[in-house]
Amino acid sequence: MNGAVEAANKNIKKIIEKMTVNYRDRHEMLPFTLLAYRTSIRSSTGTTPYSLVYGMEAVLPIEVEIPSMRQRMARAFNKKVRLREFSPGDLVLRKVLHIAPESRGKFAYKYYGPFIVKEAFDGGAIILNDMDGNENVLPVNADTLMKYYP
Repeated sequence: MNGAVEAANKNIKKIIEKMTVNYRDRHEMLPFTLLAYRTSIRSSTGTTPYSLVYGMEAVLPIEVEIPSMRQRMARAFNKKVRLREFSPGDLVLRKVLHIAPESRGKFAYKYYGPFIVKEAFDGGAIILNDMDGNENVLPVNADTLMKYYP
């Protein structure tokens, strides 16, 4: 494998040598060494091997007890999230997701409707009826809806 495994083993060996006093302690420090190696950023990819495998950054054990920047960012994000609850019979407008080529540019309509909520599910999926009572076949996400007040 063109030396990739050997290079990784060499780096792990360097880390474990810095963490141990003598060679007999190496087996005790191996899990901590692997955690340090997997959660350190590589200059070649600009990210950690853990995030490449799992698609998100690892939460370190110290971050559970001490509020980190990640927890503060999540708290700031969650403060701005608006809860949208729809019940059957509500009138809603649906966001225009695809702009038509002959649209009016920035003066085009952002929402269209109104529609009537037929059924609302827990995950945010909603089945709509148009004003004539015809049911839309596909459910829509609650993020694309806005309550309509006539």
